[in-house]
Amino acid sequence: MAGNIFLVGLMGAGKTTVGKALAKKLNKRFVDSDHEIEARTGATIPLIFEIEGEASFRRREAEVIRDLTAQDNIVLATGGGAILNPESRAYLHTRGTVIYLRASVHSLLQRTSHDKNRPLLQKGDPRKTLEELTRVRDPLYNEVAHFVVDTGRPNVQYLMHAILSQLEQKVETTVSATQQTPQIANTMTLPPSTSQVLQVDLGDRSYPITIGQSLLDNPEIVADKIAGSRVAIVTNTVVAPLYLEQLMFTLAAAGKKVTSVILPDGEEEKNWENLMKVFDVLLAEKCDRKTTLIALGGGVIGDMTGFAASAYMRGVPFVQIPTTLLSQVDSSVGGKTGINHPLGKNMIGAFYQPQAVIADTLTLNTLPDRELSAGLSEVIKHGAIIDAPFFDWIEANMAKLRARDPDALAYAIRRSCEIKADVVRQDEREGGLRAILNFGHTFGHAIEAGMGYGVWLHGEAVGCGMVMAADMSCRLGFIDAASRDRIVAVVKAAGLPTVAPNLGNERWLELMEVDKKNEGGQIKFILLKPLGTTVIMSVPQETLLQTLAACTV
Repeated sequence: MAGNIFLVGLMGAGKTTVGKALAKKLNKRFVDSDHEIEARTGATIPLIFEIEGEASFRRREAEVIRDLTAQDNIVLATGGGAILNPESRAYLHTRGTVIYLRASVHSLLQRTSHDKNRPLLQKGDPRKTLEELTRVRDPLYNEVAHFVVDTGRPNVQYLMHAILSQLEQKVETTVSATQQTPQIANTMTLPPSTSQVLQVDLGDRSYPITIGQSLLDNPEIVADKIAGSRVAIVTNTVVAPLYLEQLMFTLAAAGKKVTSVILPDGEEEKNWENLMKVFDVLLAEKCDRKTTLIALGGGVIGDMTGFAASAYMRGVPFVQIPTTLLSQVDSSVGGKTGINHPLGKNMIGAFYQPQAVIADTLTLNTLPDRELSAGLSEVIKHGAIIDAPFFDWIEANMAKLRARDPDALAYAIRRSCEIKADVVRQDEREGGLRAILNFGHTFGHAIEAGMGYGVWLHGEAVGCGMVMAADMSCRLGFIDAASRDRIVAVVKAAGLPTVAPNLGNERWLELMEVDKKNEGGQIKFILLKPLGTTVIMSVPQETLLQTLAACTV
């Protein structure tokens, strides 16, 4: 049936909420199968269960699924048990695109704990009931679904981005269920668009940065960067449901043997324990030194995967596939790898260059707004430190960037990568020039460590840190008040904080003293002199304390 989308999943997974939003976005009609049953019978679902029993309800449900799936251009939210009927599963799979909205038992319990219209949860222990329902139904949801979206995050806009991104990658098909399995349907994708390639020129360690859309589906682009036959993908619990299966299929289609490692999400997880989890899997799977590690995720995954690659068997190749704006414009390029220590950010690591960076800009469609803003901080940084005309462009195009205009994002990513690649070419190991890329980071790293890793996103801390560095630059007479105010305004326009937490002067100093740029106990700052150029220096403590007083609450 033309253009139908069917949502399946357990009670509380968000089918009705997401379905209504999706129908509005795609100009389709929203239908809820439970509401249709109530309309036909004149009775509520709990009452039907009580009077007729579950078996009778399931027969009514199967009739409704048969009838509704025969309609055109609808978004249908099905009941949690609709997939129990084999005929219903066949109707759903062959008459539209089926999306499995998956959620953890903990999330489902939170969403349904006060809902008295869930007859299956009214008897016994709700948690045990949901655990059993998950055990029985999860294989059936996966069987019928064309793709899966995790609804652990309650942000509807985030879920919409995830779903629309997946839908863009599917080709409409009229092949019946007897001719095509769900696994095959899940791999049919649109052809990739034109990509751009930049080069990080480091002699025999040079590598390409490929930027474009639908790159994850292109074996010629992905597999071409991998010489050996063994691949281990390192990702996290947020990115894996969105892109892991897609990437694994692309690699398998190119003849690669693929292993995956899924780590917890968050800056606070960038630690020794999770690094060991990567090594555990590599050793258990008998990965040899020709195995290529792939970092599929944001900066945390990229840093940890690169560090693991530098150490495993004293060095194996790795490829960066960044899925956040921050990692696409900054952290995936340049070979800085590492983990955090409770006393300092990125204090344990290595310079280890990837074989390639593959930035698929379609992954930004599933990025939460807060993460997008965090990435914009590094875009702003590149303009502020080295390219004043680019800074002017960022100011003029910030609304487009936050609205995810594809052309604006593509240009911001390309120009940021060009700037960083040129700096890395001149100073690979941060002996001098490369330190300017840490503009705002001395303050930012202190915020992250002082608040506890993960409370502020890295990009949020850097954005606020740039405001503080601009204030200090102005106090020293390096930039005028108008330039300082431009920095504050563009950081604010990006959706980033401009006021730092008051950690106390003693704590601020303690945290900033643990910084890789420091020499001889002196805290080093990257300052603007003027906007578009930088100077690296220590400052009088009086000036530092004045900035702390002015920029914290």
